[in-house]
Amino acid sequence: MAPERERLEATDRGRIPLSDVLEVFEQREDRARPLTADDIMEAVDCSRRTAHNKLNELVERGVLRTRKVGSRSRVWWVPIEEQPDDGPEGPRIEELVTQVDLPGTGTTLETRQQALVAAYQYLREHPEAKKSDFLTDVYPEHPAEFETAEGWWNALQPALAELPGVDPPEERGHIWHFLGG
Repeated sequence: MAPERERLEATDRGRIPLSDVLEVFEQREDRARPLTADDIMEAVDCSRRTAHNKLNELVERGVLRTRKVGSRSRVWWVPIEEQPDDGPEGPRIEELVTQVDLPGTGTTLETRQQALVAAYQYLREHPEAKKSDFLTDVYPEHPAEFETAEGWWNALQPALAELPGVDPPEERGHIWHFLGG
């Protein structure tokens, strides 16, 4: 990240360099936790507008990603760089999916495995997702021969929880996390 920080320092003309905002992300103890504009405001001592402007500029440059998490709330994070699915890190996700328990056989099982891969990829792209996100964004394109979204979720969620890097919600919790892996 050091070359990126140097480039940001050289190109930023504002009072608070973008590199200072990026440094807040780099110095977190929990590197998987996304940050809010309030976190940035406190760390670099700036206004909400300045924090939003700096964060959005880092998103435009591809350094950060963002996601709306409520009607008026947003979080930002440093994306996890894509790792090859095969190699020293372990087997490809498609291979791991064949080892988890899903209902069905033959082509039904194959479509359900494909739906699980799609749900996993969705969580990788959206490291904090709720059940409703999966039902809205994944289920319609990958119904996997389930008659209802609820049936789909009831079958896929235990399998999704078994995959690497997936942190399911605590009991009564709602947010699924992707921690990498």
